[in-house]
Amino acid sequence: MDNNDYRLAGSGAEALLAADAVEVLQCGAGTAFRQLKEFHSANPGWLFGHLGYDLKNETEKLHSTHPDGIGFPDMAFFRPRYLLTLRQHELSISGIALTENEAREIYRDCLAQNTPSLVNTSPVSALGAYLDRTAYLGAVKALQEHIRKGDCYEVNFCREQFAHKVVADPLALFLRLNALSPSPFAAYYRNGHRYLACSSPERFLRKKGDTIISQPIKGTARRAADAQADAVLQQALRNSPKERSENVMIVDLVRNDLSKTAVQGSVRVEELFGIYTFPQVHHMISTVTATLSPEHHFTDAIKHAFPMGSMTGAPKLRVMELIEQYERTRRGLFSGAVGYITPEGDFDFNVVIRSILYNAQSPYISFQTGSAITFYSDPEKEWEECLLKAKALEAALGA
Repeated sequence: MDNNDYRLAGSGAEALLAADAVEVLQCGAGTAFRQLKEFHSANPGWLFGHLGYDLKNETEKLHSTHPDGIGFPDMAFFRPRYLLTLRQHELSISGIALTENEAREIYRDCLAQNTPSLVNTSPVSALGAYLDRTAYLGAVKALQEHIRKGDCYEVNFCREQFAHKVVADPLALFLRLNALSPSPFAAYYRNGHRYLACSSPERFLRKKGDTIISQPIKGTARRAADAQADAVLQQALRNSPKERSENVMIVDLVRNDLSKTAVQGSVRVEELFGIYTFPQVHHMISTVTATLSPEHHFTDAIKHAFPMGSMTGAPKLRVMELIEQYERTRRGLFSGAVGYITPEGDFDFNVVIRSILYNAQSPYISFQTGSAITFYSDPEKEWEECLLKAKALEAALGA
């Protein structure tokens, strides 16, 4: 199959758009990473798709029994017929056996598209939750008892909010969410009747050449409308012993994960406790890099780092058991990853957080928020952090 590339004038922010699946890999946990390796090797090309949190059942001897109202498969990737790349005011249109006239027709169609209205014509009046405030606080205290006993050091604990309601236009929902909370790893993704509107600020894992990069987020502070007060909150996050302790624990976990497939001695912490500002919150972000060993396939690097430590805690196996014990619903695609793989085997995946998921077949809207629980956590403040992270999601839904 020929893969032709046409470059045309464009404008706007850098973005990738892949459409019209010509070949699909969709599978459950068990042999998913092996199948992904074979799928890419059989016909190297661009792949787009996702990794669901329950792939943990493949990387470890775990199970999942909670309900899941969305139903994304554990893993799904597709080979697109069309790929549009917008970068530095230039639009590149690629496609399988694509002619220049077809590329120009796609370009004209893009220019003619009307932007969906951001007016929410079907606001969600009320959201349900399997963990209300009382149940959440009780679970946090129980997890702190596990920490006191030495079972673990830190647990990323999450709660789902949901509604049985139709979303008239999932794309408009995505645009509303990212107007409220623009993020560097935002994604709009459809898998059959399942949709993801994602405004993620976090990168899970990137490979470029033989370099692997992970950028875990651990540490959050609210924003203030007043610039001086906002700077005080930012500095408080930077100097917080609790947030720095949480961050360094996850950095150590990521270093360990990357070392499993890295050239010995190549794992480095490029930035520790970096403070980055987003429309809704300030975040503490660290950057860890490694050189992928030639003995390992790129899928090995993904497998050994998944699920990402920022969404589990430490030590990873024990906290994933506790997550299953104390959370009430399956995470599914939430705290998984969405991204792409290039023909050369490079890739970039986000962390699916700050996201709304939607099942259009049996209408169900879902989003989850969480925080890192340590021995020193104040359960009330952890509850408030969950509410803070839900703010833009609720606003996008009109809740």
